[in-house]
Amino acid sequence: MNDVQKLFGSLVFNETVMKDRLPTVTYKAYKQAIIEGKPLNLEIANIIANAMKDWALEHGCTHFTHWFQPMTGITAEKHESFISPTAEGRVIMDFSGKELIQGEPDASSFPSGGLRATFEARGYTAWDPTSYAFIKDNCLCIPTAFCSYTGEVLDKKTPLLRSMNAVSKAACNILKIFGINTVRVNSTVGPEQEYFLVDKKMWEKRKDLVYCGRTLFGAKSPRGQELEDHYFGIIKQRVLAFMKDLDEELWKLGVLAKTEHNEVAPAQHELAPIFSSTNVASDHNQLMMEFMKRVALRHGLVCLLHEKPFDGVNGSGKHNNWSLATEEGMNLLDPGKEPYKNLRFLTFLAAILKAVDEYQDLLRVSVASAGNDHRLGANEAPPAIVSVFLGTELTAVLEAIAADKVYTGNPAEFMKISDDTIPALVKDNTDRNRTSPFAFTGNKFEFRMLGSMFSIAGPNIVLNTIVAEELEEFAAKLADAPDLEAAVYDLVKETYLAHKRIVFNGNGYTDEWVAEAAKRGLLNLKSTPEALPYLGSEKNVALFAKHHIFTEAEVKSRVEILLENYSTTISVEAATALDMFHKDILPAVAAYTEDLTKAVLDKKAAGISAGFEAELASKLSTLSAEMYAASVKLDADLKEAAGIECSKKQATFYHDAVVADMEALRSAVDAAEALTGGKYLPYPTYGELLFGVNE
Repeated sequence: MNDVQKLFGSLVFNETVMKDRLPTVTYKAYKQAIIEGKPLNLEIANIIANAMKDWALEHGCTHFTHWFQPMTGITAEKHESFISPTAEGRVIMDFSGKELIQGEPDASSFPSGGLRATFEARGYTAWDPTSYAFIKDNCLCIPTAFCSYTGEVLDKKTPLLRSMNAVSKAACNILKIFGINTVRVNSTVGPEQEYFLVDKKMWEKRKDLVYCGRTLFGAKSPRGQELEDHYFGIIKQRVLAFMKDLDEELWKLGVLAKTEHNEVAPAQHELAPIFSSTNVASDHNQLMMEFMKRVALRHGLVCLLHEKPFDGVNGSGKHNNWSLATEEGMNLLDPGKEPYKNLRFLTFLAAILKAVDEYQDLLRVSVASAGNDHRLGANEAPPAIVSVFLGTELTAVLEAIAADKVYTGNPAEFMKISDDTIPALVKDNTDRNRTSPFAFTGNKFEFRMLGSMFSIAGPNIVLNTIVAEELEEFAAKLADAPDLEAAVYDLVKETYLAHKRIVFNGNGYTDEWVAEAAKRGLLNLKSTPEALPYLGSEKNVALFAKHHIFTEAEVKSRVEILLENYSTTISVEAATALDMFHKDILPAVAAYTEDLTKAVLDKKAAGISAGFEAELASKLSTLSAEMYAASVKLDADLKEAAGIECSKKQATFYHDAVVADMEALRSAVDAAEALTGGKYLPYPTYGELLFGVNE
């Protein structure tokens, strides 16, 4: 490997490059604009654009692109060359400030949820100077926002930046009350990314993996994750080689890839970065997912980012570690050694509890998708019920405040696990809870409900906005308090007593918690069609409008986009299941049954008993009839679903009828697969897929 310090950020137009290449006055103007959230004038933009162009050309670039994040959930780019004609019939390499600041992609072909008619094509991309430009595939990529000709927001970056500004403003106002002046508070995120790796040659033989990213059929492997030996186990050499290459590619792009290990399920792994500001973390996570896929191919592997590629083993999520920090680096969610006395921390903690309780519906909606429906509540991921884990000490602190008592705390505890050979361990003041959807983990909250394919923008838009709302309310209550300490304790007490129902430190996987949550009045939105309408509720529309995140029309458009995406996803999966069944599975089972039948006839003719062949042929014949009947019903319901015009009714029908039909078909197919001879099977089995990545 090259020198990591030289490698890191080598393809990024970052602070170091800007300081070297920009005039001091220009660099200072750029930094000031970033901090104050003000636009750069064209003169400054021209200087920056020229420096960017020269730097990019030195790295072999011939093109640039406005790199943006439409509502597809992935990134988009349109490449433009640097060439510009001269009067002599030659070309020069040119890049202007105008081209840097603004681009014009076609807006009609991206999801708009009814905001744009098909014939209305013009859209705009606008440079996001808070996220560094970078080089990918010999092209200068400029992170941008994306909107329509009439100004409607059509991307994930614009509302994310707006939400960051909203929470920054609200947090700064709170800090002023505590005598702390800062120009900005940044929401920060470190998203842990889970994924599967499978052999490419096997992947190519599975239409379901190719078309849908997950297996629609597959009998259980004789071995899965029962031995619990894969988690943090020795990483196979082929996977290690992939991880090494991936690290190098990400480090070049300034992505702070840090921790990598085997996850719980066979063939499952995780990569986690170091914290960065939320919009940069969002950009970097998109790059991480893109490069996971492309680097895997170099090693003859395919990276699966679907939330549930395989039935019967854990699916993949994305843990969103969220916090707030001042421009100077003060973590506002650090409780310190004495959280009871940390008034600033208690204020932010109470605001977050209130936000999560009052907007639990929005948090659930922010992680809703067809893929994630397979995980939430399935004893491998947090339940669909939103709750907050605070741990032993913080819960005790809040209980003491609620009871008007002084919390004395417990001294640091040391743990000896051996004799003096091993030093004593400092024991944390609380355990962790892997079943909690929203868990406090020392100096941050870990939002654990995200699916592995998700853009982290959506959940963080919600987190930033709901916390901004509560911080604004708290600032109004504390601003003129004659006794700030008393006012904070009163506010924390009032808030905790009103919203303690959202706090749950127990096992979120149990049926008892589901019953208890219902008693507490917490929502349990088990499916995407059930959850999505909450996004457009009057309360939530008003929240987004108040903080200038979305207009009412933009909120409603997102409901439509998400409902359509859900229905389309299920439709593609159902069509793929039928295609596999008719063209591959049924002929394979029929061929094996026919050979068994021939064996029965031949043995009978020879006067030999054919008991097991006859019994097996009978079982497969029965299963074939069940499969075929299930396929007929699936086909009929799929056609009926396509004719439903109301997006909400259509998504609900897909969930209630089509998904149920697919499960019935799968049940019979998987049973038949388990009985069918290996040479007849039309695709690699679960055992081959999950354990097929050799050394």
